[in-house]
Parts: sequence; structure tokens; C-alpha cells
Amino acid sequence: MRQVTFNHVKISKALLAVCLGLASALASGQDTIKLGVITDRIGPAKPWSEPITLGASYAVRELNAKGGLLGKKVELLIEDDQGKPDVSAAVARKLDDAGVSFIISTTNTPAALQSQTVTLESKTPHLAPSLTVDTLTTQIQNPNFWQTGPLASTQIATLLAYARNKNYKRVTILTDNSAISRATAVAFKTELEKNNIQVASEEMVPAGATSAEAQMQKVRQVNPDAIFLASILTSENLLILRAYRQSGMKTPILANYNLAVPIYMTIAKGLLNGIVFVDAWDPAKPNVQKFLADYKKDTGTEGQSQQGYGYDGVMMAADAIRRAGSTDKQKVRVAMQATRGYQGVLGSDKAVYGFADGRRTGFDPEGIVVRVYEGDQQGKVVHAGTK
Repeated sequence: MRQVTFNHVKISKALLAVCLGLASALASGQDTIKLGVITDRIGPAKPWSEPITLGASYAVRELNAKGGLLGKKVELLIEDDQGKPDVSAAVARKLDDAGVSFIISTTNTPAALQSQTVTLESKTPHLAPSLTVDTLTTQIQNPNFWQTGPLASTQIATLLAYARNKNYKRVTILTDNSAISRATAVAFKTELEKNNIQVASEEMVPAGATSAEAQMQKVRQVNPDAIFLASILTSENLLILRAYRQSGMKTPILANYNLAVPIYMTIAKGLLNGIVFVDAWDPAKPNVQKFLADYKKDTGTEGQSQQGYGYDGVMMAADAIRRAGSTDKQKVRVAMQATRGYQGVLGSDKAVYGFADGRRTGFDPEGIVVRVYEGDQQGKVVHAGTK
């Protein structure tokens, strides 16, 4: 009988240890606020997704250094979707299952659309801090999703304002054959025609091409006032830039937002000087200067606009959670939608984020700038806004 009692006591102690362990694990989990990031480490979005994710990681370190969020440490869970929509949905579910309070998508538009189908169902607040397609918040009616990247329409309007100020009358549009590049080219053409700027020619460099010399020779024959670069694919952009320099042409190139990606300063050395491009980043802005100094101190590396997207995305999510006073999904959703006048590191000096009138696109329409490459470096702002 004593032996039975002894075994019972041993079993009870074992059960108590298990229960205490579970309680401790639960308490530990409650001591953190989890944020999820969907990145692309090997797919087509890698050139911008990776630096954006670095900015998000830095933002979390800064939050924790200042005491965390709602008195709790912030934990960042990062998942790779390889730029594939089906994988993006799968990792969004994985992040939901892990208990994240907010998901941030840093990859491409098709992937962000597919992951939205998950956050629509789970009601998890979801933000794309860099994507620019105007219809990203309307293709799926997901009240839990917001977009703070500078809309393509605003980018085009800003670049056109610069072109008007330069009095360009006849232009060529250069593109690749990717879907997003073709859409950009159509938008460019529509807005150019509205502004009485003639599209003298359109040239396309197909994906996988080994040269853009033939297309550049045709541009030379047309002799436009300027070249609007609507191409998105990194390799094809490199071919275009190389052919442009080899041709000896002096026709100004006005590039889309893709040339703001920092990778060009490494892979296109010697090809960039004097090219202007739209960006959402003003190096002279006080918020930017502080961010750059702090980022370098933390990482030992130079920050760029791409890191700024990840930083602003995390900080806006944290701001909504702080104002909600809770990680309750509905409360955070309401707080995020109520965001007004939030100034991050991105945008022109006076630019602010906000979701007025029920919109879920939050970048300031007058916050885009035009910058110029000085040598191999992204240089000063030469124009701001759509006027």
C-alpha cells in the first residue's frame, strides 16, 4: 500500500511540474507582442524585400531598447514566401497560428494579394509598407489591410510634374514585358497624353534578353526630348542602362520608382550619373538624417530608403497597437484606420501618413520626390510633389 501511495505522490509531483512548465511557457508568451514579416529571400522581390526587412528588424530593436510596446518585449517573426502567392498565403497562416498581432508584407503585389485572403478571414491587421499598385486595397475588400507605399499614380504625377517643368514635349517609353512593367507603361502613356506630351515611340526589352542595343538605336533615331523608363526587371534595366551609355546618348532618362532600389548602386556602377528617378525619400529631411545616424550606429552599415519602408511599417503598426492599448485585433484595426498626420522617415519634408475618408492607402499624395544620381550614388532631391 505504501508503495502505491509513493508512486501516486511521484506521479502527482510530475503532473505538477508539467503544469507549472506550461504555465511558465504561457506567461512567457504573454510577455511578448509578436509581429510577423513576410519577406522574399530568393524570389523576384528579393532586391527590395530584403532591405525592407532589415529596416523592420531594426525598428523592433529600437522599440525594445526603449522599453518595448505596452510594457512588453516585441518579437519579430520572419517568414520567406519566395515571392510566390501560394507560399505567401501559407506563411501568413503560419504567422497567424504563431499568434502575431500584426503582419507586414514586404514582397510583391501578387503575393500580398494572396496573403490578404488569409488576413481577411483571420482579421489579423496587415500592412504592405512599400507596394505601389493603386488597386491593391480594392481587389480584395479586406478592412484589415492597409498600404503605405507611394501609389504608382502619384509617382507618375510627380515625374510628369518634373517633365512639365523641364518643358519636355516628345518622349519615348522604355519597358520590359513583365506584367507590372507593362501596366506602368500604360499608366505613363495615359498620363503623358493627358499632359499634352507626345509619346514618340515605345520600346520593349523582353525578359531574358542579352542586349538592349537594338532598342536603344531605335530610340536614337526618334530623338525624343526624354526617355521614360517604365521597366521593372533588374537585369533588363541593367541592359538598358548599359546600352544607353554605350550609345553615347545625352537624352535625359526619367526612371520609375524601381531605380530607387539600392542594389543599382552596386550592379550599375558607372551607368547612373545624371539619371533622375522618383523616390519616397529625402536625405535632407531631419527624420531621415536621424534615422540614418541611428541605423548606422546599430548595424554598422549605411541605411537607404528601402530600410525606411520596413522601419515606418513596424513603427506604424506599433503606434496603432499603442493607441489601441491592446493587441485585440478589432481594436488595433480601428486604431490603424484612425491614423492621421503620422510622420515617418519616408516622404518629402512635410509628408505624413494617414487613412482619411475610409481609404486604406496612406502615403501622402504630395510626398513623392524626384532625385538624381550623382556618380553611383542616389543624390539630392530636384523636385517634390505633383505641381
